[in-house]
Amino acid sequence: MNFIGTRGGESVTGAEAVVRGMAEGGGLYVPEYFPAVSPAEIEEMIGMDYPERAARILGKYFDDYPQDELFGALKNAYAQFDDGDPAPLVKIEDGLFLLELFHGPTCAFKDLALAILPYLLRKGCDLCGVKEEILILTATSGDTGKAALESFRDAPGVKVMVFYPDDGVSKMQKMQMCTQDGENVNVVGVRGNFDDCQGGVKRIFRSAECRDKLREKGVLLSSANSINVGRLIPQIAYYFSAYCDLISSGQIKNGDRVDFAVPTGNFGNILAAYYANQMGLPVGKLICASNRNNVLTDFINKGTYDRKRTLVKTMSPSMDILVSSNLERLLFELTGRDPALTVERMKSLASTGRYSLRAEELMALREKFFGAFANEEDTVDCMYEFFTEFNYPLDTHTGVAMHAAREYEHKIADDVNAERRQMVVVSTASPYKFPQAVYYALTGNDVKDSFKGIKRIHLITAMKVPESLKALRYKPFRFKTSVAPDKMFDEVLAFLG
Repeated sequence: MNFIGTRGGESVTGAEAVVRGMAEGGGLYVPEYFPAVSPAEIEEMIGMDYPERAARILGKYFDDYPQDELFGALKNAYAQFDDGDPAPLVKIEDGLFLLELFHGPTCAFKDLALAILPYLLRKGCDLCGVKEEILILTATSGDTGKAALESFRDAPGVKVMVFYPDDGVSKMQKMQMCTQDGENVNVVGVRGNFDDCQGGVKRIFRSAECRDKLREKGVLLSSANSINVGRLIPQIAYYFSAYCDLISSGQIKNGDRVDFAVPTGNFGNILAAYYANQMGLPVGKLICASNRNNVLTDFINKGTYDRKRTLVKTMSPSMDILVSSNLERLLFELTGRDPALTVERMKSLASTGRYSLRAEELMALREKFFGAFANEEDTVDCMYEFFTEFNYPLDTHTGVAMHAAREYEHKIADDVNAERRQMVVVSTASPYKFPQAVYYALTGNDVKDSFKGIKRIHLITAMKVPESLKALRYKPFRFKTSVAPDKMFDEVLAFLG
């Protein structure tokens, strides 16, 4: 399997795509084709554990890696997850399930992909003959940063640098990043929002001058964001795994279509579901759930992507994004894999802040995706009502997704021709990562201290508190630097020495 860029350029191996991070011309790598998974293969996967299922999926894309070694790396990566099950599917009621993706080291769904990325990168360097030191440069809206820092902590030949919006992540997310252990890590706040962080990182990747200066230091850039295809492909596996669990528990038959509701910011998580569908997973509707920053909802409903609006800080900060990078990969598919048209639209987005789809493209988009958003009141109400009914606390991002799932169900309720399918809501973070917002949603009361919030949520819910979050209380802040967006590369050079 080779990979090509959304904006053109040469075809490269999986290892090369992982090591490079971004494709030529600032584009993103996508597979040359989508490998098929037959119903018979899905049947085989039912009896597998999660690492075996993941190996089956990843092996189809990264066939240049030794397959036994890849499987071993996946087993080791997922052994550090709670109870040995990285992605349990929980039945809430008939027709409704939660896919829990927060049982990893940093209590968020990014762990499932980033746990295996160090292997993909290290082995990729070996396969490509890369001898330089690797600098993992990452922008985060809250969760990717900690997961990348933890995954690459003290990895030989690798340094990790994370930029986060200084006032745009939760207190717990900031504490997770800024207390990070490891001699090869650095964390820098950016005086701006996530789009400023992401834009700054992309500029560094695209700048020949920046690359030359890093080359002089013997350093090669790569990324742990979902712009790196090595971050994206592992996320496909948990959609297949959820489907297999639905079959094994007798909820569906092999071949039945299933809906997924996904809290969406940078579009990587829901794109992985789309890729799974392209491979043969029977997916019905993909519910793209946004918070008040509803640029994606408008795009799906109207066919115009318009980032020229004010970014709103919300209680679901990982979704406070106006430029969804992975949408470029979907756009590439909607255009019939036309790199020239993709370039034209990305240039329009950069210069005017918007672009529009053709009528047939919008029709194809809406055939598979349903867009809905939740404002703050919607999110709080949904979290409160869900806990009251099912005694299950949702984090704020999952609350957005649950609200969107209900919006979709209301939309089709009176449509006698609509197909009723099982709904899987993707739960992307532990509620303890956002204790103040969750406590407010469940009780209507405020709490200023994050750890008091954790304690009070535990008293109300009896949900187990992750040890990694409890341990943060006594860890000192190591990283306190904050810079303007135009000074990000200066910090990179300072970090490298």
